[in-house]
Amino acid sequence: MAANTTPKAREGRALTGSAHFLDHLKWRQPQLAGIDALPPAFRSWLSDSGSLTRRLQHASGGQFSVQVLSQSLQFPKLSERTALLLPPRRLALVREVILFGRGEPWVYARSVIPLTTLTGHLRKLRHLDSRPLGALLFSDPTMTREPMQCATITPRNVPLAAPLENLATPIWGRRSVFNLSGKPLLVCEIFLPSFPAYAP
Repeated sequence: MAANTTPKAREGRALTGSAHFLDHLKWRQPQLAGIDALPPAFRSWLSDSGSLTRRLQHASGGQFSVQVLSQSLQFPKLSERTALLLPPRRLALVREVILFGRGEPWVYARSVIPLTTLTGHLRKLRHLDSRPLGALLFSDPTMTREPMQCATITPRNVPLAAPLENLATPIWGRRSVFNLSGKPLLVCEIFLPSFPAYAP
């Protein structure tokens, strides 16, 4: 985004460094997470194995942008290490962004890329800037994707980041491990309250 002064942009920035709310989520296979009970229009977003970036671009009529919240070397969270089969105290590049559609914050995305993945031609992942990671993932002919996991976020079971504290209804997220040339990275995507598919 060229300007980050709107209330919605400030909400996006408030998520920076606050991914502690991910620690408390119970990630499950879609059917075990209960997505079968969701309206079909939203269920398809959680279960779609295609490019989320491409689908958001289409849904927004081309009014799509990426706001980078943070990017730094960190120790992944326990559930992230487990998903990536990483031993403790292994650094990874952690990138947090907000994906905007029609000027609204639609998706919070957190990518965890082990340092062992950032080698060879994948060194370019260090320098995405405001480009969407999804565009790169789905253009790589070596890409494979492991089964999706889903989780629900409610104010009752999760200490939420500031813009999520006044949730009236649950929101949902998904994550999966991608492999590029056999090297793993984890992408988590949380569909924020202003995402239009939540509308009845």
